[in-house]
Amino acid sequence: MAMTARQRAKVSLYVQAGIFVVAVAAVIIAVDWKTVGNSVFNFAKIGPMFPDIFLVGLKNTLIYTALGFIVGLSGGLLLALMKLSSFPLYRWLATGYIEFFRGVPALLVFIAFGYGVPLAFGVQWDVFVIVMISLGMVAAAYIAETLRAGLQAVPKGQMEAARSLGMPHWRAMVSIVIPQAFKIVLPPLTNEVILLTKDSSLIYVLGLTASQFELTKFGRDGISSLGAGLTPLLVAGAFYLVITIPLSLLARKFESRSARTKR
Repeated sequence: MAMTARQRAKVSLYVQAGIFVVAVAAVIIAVDWKTVGNSVFNFAKIGPMFPDIFLVGLKNTLIYTALGFIVGLSGGLLLALMKLSSFPLYRWLATGYIEFFRGVPALLVFIAFGYGVPLAFGVQWDVFVIVMISLGMVAAAYIAETLRAGLQAVPKGQMEAARSLGMPHWRAMVSIVIPQAFKIVLPPLTNEVILLTKDSSLIYVLGLTASQFELTKFGRDGISSLGAGLTPLLVAGAFYLVITIPLSLLARKFESRSARTKR
């Protein structure tokens, strides 16, 4: 007798559950839990990481992310407006910038502004300035495309209505179009902050003093200095989650609110 669709779905569910249980049991049996405990969950040896990883590493990671986002948001908005401009040169410049900084690794940008530019022009920058410029310039390329999509998603009737009331084009953009565009792109902008938080770890290439360490630096140094295996990296990762999980929840909240608005 042939099974119904519901019966086939139930059998498939049972088979998948069985495979999952067997796979988990195999991992539990195969893993050397004593070695894992000493190398990954050796929390007894990470006491020297505190409170510096919280007071210095977490604080600096938040500062680096905020600086990069401020520059990236400002530059991204300018690039988005340039790409939508009726003047061809502005569009070409914006497109060239976006394609370049989206195409090269962020690590190269850090090295360029941390070592190349100071060496070429004989200038010395504070590490916070280097991070702000490096992260900001990379973020601007990605944020520009996000904002461009948001600006184009605003109904053209909004601008036409403002112009019909005698409002100048720039004022209509600032007071009507751009605020609506930001509401549309809030979820992807929040995701961009998460990416910036993780990219801030690239600052390690600059050679930092103890007061400039971020979370990843504490984790990397802890591997060699504390003899706790991967536990310092696990702790650093947990602190990153303290930042990124609330941001992910915020992005989902923005997405759900946007979906309700469209209905």
